[in-house]
Amino acid sequence: MTYKTLFAAAALAIASTTMAFAADITVSDPYMRVSGAMATSGAAFMVIDNHGDEDRLIGVRSDIAQKVELHTHLQDANGVMKMVHVAEGFPIAAGETHALQRGGDHVMFLGLNSVPVQGDVVELTLTFEKAGDIVVEVPVDNDRAPQMGNGMGNGKMDHSKMNHGAMKAGAGN
Repeated sequence: MTYKTLFAAAALAIASTTMAFAADITVSDPYMRVSGAMATSGAAFMVIDNHGDEDRLIGVRSDIAQKVELHTHLQDANGVMKMVHVAEGFPIAAGETHALQRGGDHVMFLGLNSVPVQGDVVELTLTFEKAGDIVVEVPVDNDRAPQMGNGMGNGKMDHSKMNHGAMKAGAGN
């Protein structure tokens, strides 16, 4: 293999990975799920790495839905897990990873303008307090299985406040 061929292959491999970055923040492994052809909502998941000082994901937006919000799951007084909007956003400590994943923190699309299908790519803008805006191309992957303990940064996450009880099914899971 010539250097020219090797360089072209390396450039193609880098270009085909789904990753976005700005300043000290990198976003990797994004994907979106919708619950079906008649869905009115969907959810996106990804891994956010902070290579700099503490920052905070404070907003999200996309043209695909009437409303796009940061959500998490909380347990109510009856032990039922519910999705709730997190207006203050998600802090991302210096040098840490924060996984937006099924059953936890995630991006919620409410009032879909059109329902994306498997393989479509949705543009999503993440707004960070310090790093600013990062545009992420999020592929729709309804077939993807939940990822637990697979390098998604779970080793660095604080699970002490999570309740691992039963959750209701939905796009955010």
